[in-house]
Amino acid sequence: MFVIIAQVILRKGFSSGLIIFEELEWHLYAVGVMFGLSYAQTTNAHIRVDLFYSSFRASTKYVIEILGILLLILPFISVIFIHSLDFVADSYRINEHSESPSGLPYRWLVKSVIPASMLLLGLSVLSRLYRDTVLLFKGDKA
Repeated sequence: MFVIIAQVILRKGFSSGLIIFEELEWHLYAVGVMFGLSYAQTTNAHIRVDLFYSSFRASTKYVIEILGILLLILPFISVIFIHSLDFVADSYRINEHSESPSGLPYRWLVKSVIPASMLLLGLSVLSRLYRDTVLLFKGDKA
């Protein structure tokens, strides 16, 4: 919030913002969103379409969750993780930095958040898969 407030004060109060603050805002947004995915999955706070789901029995919900994880989420995470490694490696290799003269250096650092957050998301999804599988076969007694 400090970065946003400082940028607003500089822009509106002094009619000059700093490129470094503007880029830092976007980098902080990216980090928050990427790691927020894992948090939302872990706390079951992600968005669902509950039109039919809410009326299903518990065992049906577990089957839907398991199939969704195996057929949709895990392949998506795998593709993003695998392709992001080259993305980060290329950025590191060329020492990518901002195009602006006063921009941020080390752009590979913020790009490395992609595989790190996908790894965390993968772990949280595997945990969810295990939990739903146990609940499916043992019921709510587990």
